Amino acid sequence: EVQKLNQQLEEKNGEIQQMINQPPYEKEREILRLQKTLAEREKAQATSDVLCRSLTDETQQLQRKLASTAEMCQHLAKCLEEKQRKEKGNSDDQIPTERSNQVFLQLLYNETSLQALICNLQEENRMLKQKVAHV
Repeated sequence: EVQKLNQQLEEKNGEIQQMINQPPYEKEREILRLQKTLAEREKAQATSDVLCRSLTDETQQLQRKLASTAEMCQHLAKCLEEKQRKEKGNSDDQIPTERSNQVFLQLLYNETSLQALICNLQEENRMLKQKVAHV
């Protein structure tokens, strides 16, 4: 392992000597290339940061909508339950109105869709963070 490290050290020293022995214009060209690469990476990082912030904001907004929808579903379920109890008290044969059921089912569908969208956004956010870390 020590020999391997010594060999790597010698290789690095060789690279340094090669850079020192290069003509000045090649050194400047290498510096410019490295500066350009650094600028590209900084730009990519800034873009990734903006995308991450945007996704975070959107995720929070969707979570608030989901909470609101869930609250509305609970309220409608409670209203439907009360209505069914009243109808059952009036007549055991009556079934809940079709419209109430449709509204309730639509709200449940919307909540499920929002949950799926949030999961997708969280996965995309995770992937972007991995890409940022990789860059």
